[in-house]
Amino acid sequence: MSNRTVLEVIPARPTSDGDGVKISRVIGNRGMKDLDPFLLLDEIKSDESKDYIGGFPPHPHRGFETITYMRNGSFRHRDHLGNDGVINSGGAQWMTAGSGVIHSEMPEQEEGSLHGFQVWLNLPAKDKMQKASYRNIQRELIPEVSTENGVVINVLAGNLTIGNNTYQGPIHGQATQPVYWDLNIPQKETLTVPLDERFNGYLYLYSGTISIENREVSAQSFIRLSEGCDITITANTDARLLLLAGIPIGEPIANHGPFVMNNVEEIRQAMRDYEEGTLTDEEHVA
Repeated sequence: MSNRTVLEVIPARPTSDGDGVKISRVIGNRGMKDLDPFLLLDEIKSDESKDYIGGFPPHPHRGFETITYMRNGSFRHRDHLGNDGVINSGGAQWMTAGSGVIHSEMPEQEEGSLHGFQVWLNLPAKDKMQKASYRNIQRELIPEVSTENGVVINVLAGNLTIGNNTYQGPIHGQATQPVYWDLNIPQKETLTVPLDERFNGYLYLYSGTISIENREVSAQSFIRLSEGCDITITANTDARLLLLAGIPIGEPIANHGPFVMNNVEEIRQAMRDYEEGTLTDEEHVA
């Protein structure tokens, strides 16, 4: 198959969430079927504590997974299962909400710079009601790969093959086989990375300007890629971007706030369970 090209460029939109936290909503609440298996991508970036100090107090989820990745700064996760972990600069948190979780994500700092991302990854119907779980992944567990032309790739999930070497991210084994890489490409350098043709592929350019197959894209842009194999990216300036990919689920999506299921009745059930205080009961686990 041919190289992947740009199908669509979606600009990030400023908004707020949690207790008044200022974020950029990159994707979410539109075109979810087109973004399969991903549901949402938020970026939080500020040097002002007033923009993030309120954090994300306790709130529920059901039916998907969340991946929080901190480039700079620290957040603390707590949940109803008793998990308590701090995500520091360069680290990540992988949480499977499954049948139900109630958690909080609060800043571990009162001032200074904070920059991170949260991705929502969908689950197939057969896995939506599995038991909730949490994993704290510190920076040293995430492979950092450098190429001969100065490109640096942090491999959070999936396998990256460079030359004769293959690097595996700390997250693997999910049905969608997610790929999640953070790429740093120096100005005027080109990076070609292979991607399984079964996967849907996306990029989020959060700094700099790049070109893909002669299409120039500027920062704060989410890029939906065509089908294909290799992705060739040229950095017109120093560029930083996320690469997300995974096997599409191809199932109906029903969502309401923190719940993502397959139909409206399952959403109503999740809302009833939360209102009645039974969202996290073990009897829901499939």
